[in-house]
Order: sequence, then structure tokens, then C-alpha cells
Amino acid sequence: MRPYILAETNWEHLKDEQIDLAILPWGATEAHNYHLPYGTDNYQAQSMIESAAKLSWEKGKKVIVLPTIPYGVNTGQKDIYLDMNLNPSTQLAILKDLVTVLNRQGIYKLLLFNGHGGNNFKPIVRELGLLFPKMFISFCFFPPMLDKSLYFKEKGDHADEMETSLMLYLRPDLVLPKEKWGSGSSKSFKIQAINEGWAWAERQWSKVSSDTGIGNPEFATAEKGERFFHDVCYKLDELLCDLCDADIDDLYE
Repeated sequence: MRPYILAETNWEHLKDEQIDLAILPWGATEAHNYHLPYGTDNYQAQSMIESAAKLSWEKGKKVIVLPTIPYGVNTGQKDIYLDMNLNPSTQLAILKDLVTVLNRQGIYKLLLFNGHGGNNFKPIVRELGLLFPKMFISFCFFPPMLDKSLYFKEKGDHADEMETSLMLYLRPDLVLPKEKWGSGSSKSFKIQAINEGWAWAERQWSKVSSDTGIGNPEFATAEKGERFFHDVCYKLDELLCDLCDADIDDLYE
């Protein structure tokens, strides 16, 4: 029993506990090239945040990891078989209910740990902030946390070298043999401003990628995944500790 994992702990432990920070991992259920499981984002996010929470708990920080939400925003993948979608408005409704519980019970800090690029929590956090003025709600997304070029040869953002390496380390039993891996080649918009990043439109996934991947997984290894995983967890631990120690009435300097 890990006392910092809500799904594993018990009332005997929690009845006299005072939690400082609740953490909600949020992933997705979607195709990841031919070779990775639909639950890739969930396996990655849950493993990372649980490992980081262990480090923080062992330092005396009162954190609790809530059960992972396994569905994310996949509106651009509506024609990819069994890619499951939650609309942003549904995410807001779910979070309203969960934050209501935390707010009522005096747990005023919540970190959303995002494992899926299609989830955009910024407008949701803004709205929740108006509804729950006592709450301090933050979120983070793990891929930008580190300079990926220090770990991986190829760029990408979905079922790429990074995600394949992570899954080779975390769940090699769920990764198909290398001969099954798609190339992860993808198309870009013909609209230059979108490619430059200062304009945005949603990608229609089936027209962008032939194998649902974006990024070449060819050079992925479990060793790369292990190194990246642990460095992410150490950095996440720093964030969790800072959030636990933060005075939400005195956040700025």
C-alpha cells in the first residue's frame, strides 16, 4: 500500500491525515502508431506522477495522487477507430465536481498532470479560478519539461522516439516488435503561419498521418526511456515540493 496513492490507501490512514496537494493525472485513449497501446498516455502520466509523488512523500510532503482520468480531447481523431473523446466542456464539468470535493474538505491545492497533447487546461483553470477563489489550481505537461534533443535523435510529438522509448522501459510487454513500427511520417499544413506556430488550427489526424504516429520511432530504446523517465520524475518532485510549501496567500516576489 502506497499511502500517497488514493486508490491504494485506506480510511484508516487518511482519517487523521492532512493533505496539502492533490494531483490528478489526465491522459487519453487513442491509437499510437501501429506498435504502442491505446493507453500509452495513461501509462506514462500515471507512472511518472506516482514515482515523483513517492520522492516527495519520502521528504515529508503531504501529497495524494488521484486516479487517472483515461480519456482526453481527441476531436481531431474522430475517424480513427476507437479513439475516445471527451470534449473540453466535459473536462470542465468533471473538474468542477472534483474541485468541489477538494474545496469543501480544505485541500486547496490541485495539480493537473497532463499526459496528452490534445488536453488544453488553461481556459478551464481560468474558469475554475473564478468559481473556487480559495483554490490554487495549476497544471503541467511532461514533454516540454526537458530538452528532448539531449535524450532522443528524432523529433516528433506522437508515438515518436520519446514515447516509444518510454513504453519500452515502462511496459515492453505492450510494445509490438520493431518490424511492426510505422515510420511516423506526417504532413504539414500548407498555411505557413500555422507551421510557424503563431496561428493554430486543429489537425485532422487521418489526413496528417498514415499510421497515426507523428515522429520516427526507429531509434527508440528502453535505456533512453529510462533516463528520460527518471529525469522527468526528479524535476516533477521539485515541483510537488514547491507546491506543497507554497503559501497561496503569498505567491509572488
